[in-house]
Amino acid sequence: MRKIKVAYICVHNSCRSQMAEALTRHFASDFFEAYSAGTETKPKINQDAVRIIKQEYGIDMELLQSSKLIDVLPPVDIVITMGCNVNCPYLPSQFREDWGLDDPSGKADSEFINVAKTIEKNVLGLKDRILKGEIKINN
Repeated sequence: MRKIKVAYICVHNSCRSQMAEALTRHFASDFFEAYSAGTETKPKINQDAVRIIKQEYGIDMELLQSSKLIDVLPPVDIVITMGCNVNCPYLPSQFREDWGLDDPSGKADSEFINVAKTIEKNVLGLKDRILKGEIKINN
């Protein structure tokens, strides 16, 4: 079975979607090929997100990741929006879901940690739902 391609989409592709890409690679790289992108970009990934993901998981997001636009994504199987409360452009996929995560930017470290832990739980839950057949992905 080939890996399922999942794209995490957020407006600036600098915080939540970047965290989701990193955590998917960390916890489920055997199952998912993870990407993140946005409708706009920032010059750098949110430095608080970089610090927290490194501190909590030992992952340096800046080694493999950068802020990018959705038009550079390959075709994907799953689109996950982060909860930006904006109308995301249509991306073809077999499954789409919004995780409704509040943006921790400018907030306390505890907010970043809560978002990271929620993403971790959601990534593992997404994998589990696919394995159980609750979400059908043509592979």
